[in-house]
Amino acid sequence: MITKIKIAEIKQLHQKKFRDESDLFLVEGTKSVLDLVNSNLATTELLATDQWLRLHESKLPKEISVLAVSEKEIERISCLKTPQEVLAVAVKPKYNLIDICDTEPILVLDDIRDPGNMGTIVRTADWFGFRQIVCSATSVEFTNPKTIQATMGSFSRVKIFYTDLVSFLNREKKRRKIYGTFMNGSDLAQITYTKNDILIVGNESNGISDDIADLVTEKIHIPSFALTESKAESLNASIAAAIVMYQYNS
Repeated sequence: MITKIKIAEIKQLHQKKFRDESDLFLVEGTKSVLDLVNSNLATTELLATDQWLRLHESKLPKEISVLAVSEKEIERISCLKTPQEVLAVAVKPKYNLIDICDTEPILVLDDIRDPGNMGTIVRTADWFGFRQIVCSATSVEFTNPKTIQATMGSFSRVKIFYTDLVSFLNREKKRRKIYGTFMNGSDLAQITYTKNDILIVGNESNGISDDIADLVTEKIHIPSFALTESKAESLNASIAAAIVMYQYNS
């Protein structure tokens, strides 16, 4: 039995203010919850219906605190329009820049604001083997419920850092090449990449900011194959990130 007070406490995590104060966030859905509880991230509690537990309890680590709840109680807590049968409360991971691996590539996100875009980028980075994402302080938090949902569990495998990008790139440019995506520049398919490059994707509307652009070693672009002069103005940020990461691995 879950109390009204507990429901209210968990529902507060819909809001950034309370996620920041508590260092907790919500994870919903079978795939994401199972990825979470079987990762290195900490889970404080898991709430699920009896039906879900019958199907999946054997996949849960023994130390996980599990509370059986009704579908109506899940609905009261959930951020989703169509709630699923399980959700978990997780502890925000605290990643330190000193833990960044020097021999692996880094995806840098400059002011990505849309939660869905952020989540899709994290999921795509996981697919293409990018395990390090460094975000500007103004980028949307990856623990935003919409972002977590869009990652489909990949948040549990990719380290996501937030920092001042100018300071970070000034430090890293001594040991890595920095590529930024622009509307003009070298065709990204013609670049010879190395194993620890930095790839920067900019804001959905404004692209890479000027102070970040000044630190780019080489500007790259994704060529258009439109058949007419009238064409899309630009690519969605998450699509651009996917193309760049695919080409990096090709």
